[in-house]
Amino acid sequence: MNKIHNNLTIENLIKTNSFKQLTVEEKEVLLKNSQWFNQFDEFQQQEILEGLKSNVDVSIYANLEFYWRKMEQIRLGLEDNLNVSLYVKPEFNNYQMREIRLGLKKELDISIYAKSEFNYRQMETIREGLESNVDVSIYAKKEYNFMQMQEILTGLFTKVDVSIYANPDLDYEQMREIRNETYKDYYDDYIRKIMEENRKRVKNNEQNI
Repeated sequence: MNKIHNNLTIENLIKTNSFKQLTVEEKEVLLKNSQWFNQFDEFQQQEILEGLKSNVDVSIYANLEFYWRKMEQIRLGLEDNLNVSLYVKPEFNNYQMREIRLGLKKELDISIYAKSEFNYRQMETIREGLESNVDVSIYAKKEYNFMQMQEILTGLFTKVDVSIYANPDLDYEQMREIRNETYKDYYDDYIRKIMEENRKRVKNNEQNI
C-alpha cells in the first residue's frame, strides 16, 4: 500500500482535512496511483470517484465490504446531507437502504420501517403510506407480506373500511375481493346519496317556479 506524506496510507489520508482541501483532480491522482484504490472493482471505484466530484466524505463508504450498489446509496444520501448512519448497516441490502434513504429525504419517520424484518417491497409500501399521510400502523407489521400491505394501502386510499379485511390470514387475492366489494358498496351508497340530493334539488326548484 502506497505511503504518502506523514506516513499516512491513502486509506487514512482520505479521512483527513488535508485530503478534503485538495482539488478533485489532485484527489483522483492520489487515489488512482494507489494500490489501495485498485483493490476495488471498477464499479466501486466509480462510486468513490463520483463521491470526490460531489465533495462528500468518501471514507464513509470506501470499504471493500460494500457492494457498489450499497456505495451508491450511501453516496446519494451524503450528497443530500442525510444521516446515512441510519441505514449503513450490514443487515440492510441496497434496496432496503434505498427505501430508508428516500424516507429520510422526504423527512418521514423512517423508524417505522427501517427494520431488517421488512424486505424492501414492504418498506416501500410503508413509505408510500407515510408520504400519503395514511395510518400505516394498520399494516406496518411483519406478518403482512408486501402484496397484502398493498391491498390495505389501496383500501386506505379509497376510504374503505380496511378493518374488514386487514387480517394476515387472508391472502392478497382474498383481501382484494373483499376490498372491491366494500368499495362497490361504498360507491353505490355514494351514488344513491347524490341521486337523492339531486331529486330534492329538482323538487325544490319546481316548488319555486
